[in-house]
Amino acid sequence: MAVTIAAATCAWSFAIIACMTQQLSRIAIVVRDYDEAIAFYTEKLGFELIEDTRLGDVKRWVVVSPPGSECALLLAQAASDEQAACIGNQTGGRVFLFLFTDDFERDYNRYRSNGIEFIVEPHKEEYGQVAVFIDLYGNKWDLIEPTQPPEPGDAR
Repeated sequence: MAVTIAAATCAWSFAIIACMTQQLSRIAIVVRDYDEAIAFYTEKLGFELIEDTRLGDVKRWVVVSPPGSECALLLAQAASDEQAACIGNQTGGRVFLFLFTDDFERDYNRYRSNGIEFIVEPHKEEYGQVAVFIDLYGNKWDLIEPTQPPEPGDAR
């Protein structure tokens, strides 16, 4: 009987796994200080503070996200010299994150007025309108309004 229950449990587990979908949920970004990072992402970029939970004397679980986004950033305060050395350069100087918008001009102008530094000015690419900005640590971000695919019957 134990074998039958184990086999049924295993079959049930595999059925759940086979039906699951995947999506990115959190992306960790190493920061110098939780509070300065929270202020930047919420005040300058307009992200929402989703969670800020203390996990000890120093460590916190801090999550920020653009409004309505399913994916969020986990702000991870550097806990060692090795981690601190990666702040602002988590991808070796390449663009790190890609922030899609439905209104490029609105967000570009809002970010500029909030003191966000753009290191590549707005331009058109095949995939949409894009500009590159840096966050408070120097990480590179693409702000992108994707090109919309033509509607059925659209003669574009």
